[in-house]
Formats: sequence, C-alpha cells, structure tokens
Amino acid sequence: MTFADLGLSDELLRAIGESGYTEPTPIQAGAIPPVLMNRDLIGIAQTGTGKTASFVLPMIDVLAHGRARAMMPRSLILEPTRELAAQVAENFEKYGKYHKLSMALLIGGTSMGDQQKALAKGVDVLIATPGRLMDLFGRGKILLSGCSILVIDEADRMLDMGFIPDIEEICSKLPATRQTLLFSATMPAPIKKLADKFLSNPKQVEVSRPATTNTLIEQRLVETSSRGKREALRAILAAEDVRTAIIFSNRKTTVRELSDSLRRDGMAAGQIHGDMEQAERIKELDRFKAGEINILVASDVAARGLDIKGVSHVVNYDVPWHADDYVHRIGRTGRAGASGKAFTLVTPDDGEAIEAIEKLQGTKIERVGGGKPAEARATAPVAAPVEAEEPRGDRKRGRGRREKPKSEAPREVQAPREEIVEAVPEQPAAEAPPGREPREARPPRQAREPRPERARRDEPGRDEPRREEHRREQPRRDHRADRDDGPDVGWNGPVPSFLEVSFGLAPEA
Repeated sequence: MTFADLGLSDELLRAIGESGYTEPTPIQAGAIPPVLMNRDLIGIAQTGTGKTASFVLPMIDVLAHGRARAMMPRSLILEPTRELAAQVAENFEKYGKYHKLSMALLIGGTSMGDQQKALAKGVDVLIATPGRLMDLFGRGKILLSGCSILVIDEADRMLDMGFIPDIEEICSKLPATRQTLLFSATMPAPIKKLADKFLSNPKQVEVSRPATTNTLIEQRLVETSSRGKREALRAILAAEDVRTAIIFSNRKTTVRELSDSLRRDGMAAGQIHGDMEQAERIKELDRFKAGEINILVASDVAARGLDIKGVSHVVNYDVPWHADDYVHRIGRTGRAGASGKAFTLVTPDDGEAIEAIEKLQGTKIERVGGGKPAEARATAPVAAPVEAEEPRGDRKRGRGRREKPKSEAPREVQAPREEIVEAVPEQPAAEAPPGREPREARPPRQAREPRPERARRDEPGRDEPRREEHRREQPRRDHRADRDDGPDVGWNGPVPSFLEVSFGLAPEA
C-alpha cells in the first residue's frame, strides 16, 4: 500500500515524497481513511509508529477548503507538553508547505503577546497545551465555537499529568457537531470513559497490544551499583556503534550533573529538563538534531513524542518510576523501521521496578554479565555488614547486638532479681541508727512543732554531722532494686535520717 491509495491530495503526496516516505505505517493506513471521511477516531498505537502523521496528513486535506476567522481557530490539537506541541507544528510545516494553511502554537514559555496577535488574524490549526489554552480562554482572547476538528493526543499522558478535567471543560465549549480524534498508547478506564462521553460512534484502530515495546529495539539490563553507574555509562558510550544517544534520568539535578561530567570527559553532550526555559530546550533539541552534539541527557519531559531520527542508543541511567515511562523512553530509538539499542543501568534496589516493566512487556529483558558486576564487587565492603547479619529471629534474642560492648557491661555485673532484694536487708521497726531513740518513743505527730524547713536548712553546718554519721553507718543501697517489676508494697524499713531532720528533731544529748 502507498500513500496514494489512502486518498490524499497530489500536493500532500508531493510533500510526503520529498520528506522521504513512500509507504504508510500500520497506524497511518488504518487512521487516515476514516479521518478523511469525517468520522470520530480512537487510535491506539505505541510510540514511534508514525502516529502524529496519521492525523496531521488528513487534517491538511480536510482544512484545505475553508477560511479562518479572527480569534476562532478551525481546528484544535491538544498536546500534554511543549515539546510535543512543537513537534506537531513541525509536521504541519513539513507536510503542508504546498497548502495555504495558517497555524499558531499556543504553549507556555513563549510570548503571549505574539500568540494573541496570531489568533487575532485567524488560524486554521491551533496547537496548544491545556494550561495556556485555558488561560487565554479565561481572558477572552480566543473563541472555540468555530472549531470543527479536535485532536486529543497522548491521552494517557494527559491523564498522568492531571489534564483530564481541563480537557473535559474544553470539550464542553466546542461545537457538538465537531469531529474528535483521540490517540493514546494505552486505554485505561478514565480514558475509555472520556472517549465514551465526547466521541460519537468512533472508529477504533489498534495496531499493537497496549504498552508493548518495539521489537526492533534490542534491550539490555546492565547490572551495576550506585557508585558504579557512571563508569558503566562511559563503557556503553565508548562502544563503536554509538552514533547518537539519549540518556534519561529521573531527577533534574542528576541531568545537570551528568551532562557536565560527560562534557568534562570530552564528549559532545547537551541537556534538557523542566527547569530550562522553553527557548533553551528548543535550542538544545535543534543542536542534537543538527549533529552539533550527539549525546542528550534528559529528564522525562523529553521521554514522550519527540521524533528525532537516527537515535542509535537510549540509556536509562535511572530505572523509571513507572513502567509505562520505560516504554516511551526507549521508543526514542528504533523509529520508522530502524533498529536501536536500549540499555538500563540496574542496581540491587531496582528489582521491583524491573519486575513491573517485564510484567508490562510480557517478556524478560536480558541481563548483561549474568552476575554481580565489577563495580558492585568493588564496593562490597560497604554491603558486607548486611550480608553478615544473623537471622532475624536471633536478633530478637539479643544476639545481633554483639558489636555494641557498652550494652553488654551492665548485663555481666547485674545480679539476679533475688540478690537485688537481699542487698537491702529489712530491719526491725524498733531499731534505729546509733544515737537515735526508738521509733515508738517519738512524740505524736500532732505534738510536733511546725516544720521550719527553709530556716533550718539555711543554718551553716546544721546537718553535716548527722549526714556524715549516716553515711558511715548505713550500707549503700543498690538502686537497681528499683527495677523490680513486682507490686508496690510500701516502705517497711527504718525512716531515713534526712526525713527525721526535716521534722525538726534535735539529736540526743
């Protein structure tokens, strides 16, 4: 089958031929005819299958007849990220160069004044991210009542980014008789609900099982350690067949650090992440496409939808947190029928994430090396205490804390509970320290004088003889007896001397 068999115009076929394409991909062959027939469409296809051209090409022919009006775009394409929106705009410029269609790009990070001027003139195609579109709509700078075609691209990504409520609001402001095209790599329940609500009798085209990876991509897991990641990455990039590579990391700080490290090693590396301004990100992508740099370090902001020809390798420096992101990351290579290689650096902590990825794909990914890599063996002393630990049950009985000598000392000298009780012998109630009258001979409590506690304590040397005598005669009490967990039965021994002093009793002459 050729593009001419799909019913496209001669001008469009000429532009396609000049771009180097002769045969449509499966998603293009299945989606273009229904779109030309003004039918609603659900397209389910993995990344890298030519999904963008499957709606751009028929839209150019459909919009070729008609005229744009001020502030009222004739068609609307919603994209989750700025990069995807810019890529769709490039497709319209490339394939629509023999058609007189106007286009506007409505994304964040660019001048809103220029975007408003373009809308005021009237556009045939408006490519927008939901956030910027809702902003201008709230300002009254755009009207959606004249939009006849709506495209919701990367619907599953929209769901991940929380754009579904915005899309529902946008759909409610469009004419009910519009044509709606929805494209997604997967079809989770919320996307199915969205399609049932806003699409009318859609034609569904599915060219592959959801979330499967391209069979032309050779996948490998490189087992390493956290400390050995950079050396493993350098070994991969040093291979002779690496022409261009995209390296993905989960964190923006890692992207910056890794890009700087590769440049210090003499490699032509660039970076793209969410903290960069839109103009800077586009500039880095243009440098990568032009061959000024052959290594691009990126966060997941660049994982989906970027169509860059000739990427020979993708390296996951970090295992992605979500299995779906793995599919889209490695989809940057092996595009348009070409082969590619994808390497993922795996540490012992990534086992659960790798299981999720393999479960999603339905296949096992080959491990490189087949065992613990050299980098991990080099750091073995760090992990040695974990491997040498005793079973968990032994640690509960105290055997796992032998490395703490301070905690053992009290257990060696501590006497059994019975000995602790005997350490403080019980004395008869009638006995008293030398020089003291028996307890029964003391005057009744009510006859005692008021307790002049502070005044008597202030007298210098008042209690020193008695306290010194008490320390010499009274045996030292073992305070460990307080640890006894038995019942509290009260005090049956002699009254301590400091309590007697507090009652104001004078020593016997």
